[in-house]
Amino acid sequence: MTSRMRVAAALFALLALATLGSAQGSKRAAQIRTVRGFVSDKDGNPAAAAVIFLRNMRTQAIESRITDDSGNYHFSGINPNADYEIHAEKDGARSATRTVSSLDTRNQIIINLKLAPKRS
Repeated sequence: MTSRMRVAAALFALLALATLGSAQGSKRAAQIRTVRGFVSDKDGNPAAAAVIFLRNMRTQAIESRITDDSGNYHFSGINPNADYEIHAEKDGARSATRTVSSLDTRNQIIINLKLAPKRS
């Protein structure tokens, strides 16, 4: 094998590795998911300091967040291969439970929740 052929083969191998690495990086970036949204009270006002519960249906692990003064919340790094349930609670009021499906391919999922007074 001549030195030109060796150089060409080495360049080809580097190009192939660079392309493969780039494709893997894109795949990882596509798997980063976030769930965010807005929580309101029964009258539609922002529910500041409401607690949001996000439960991984596969592992049963629960993460929680507290809404900001505008009623917004945010979860990041969500596993795209698991289903989740999400709901909000504040002062005895609770929202309906919603589902985040692993079949949903969006990287950013927006779920707005509305608190309903606790029934006696």
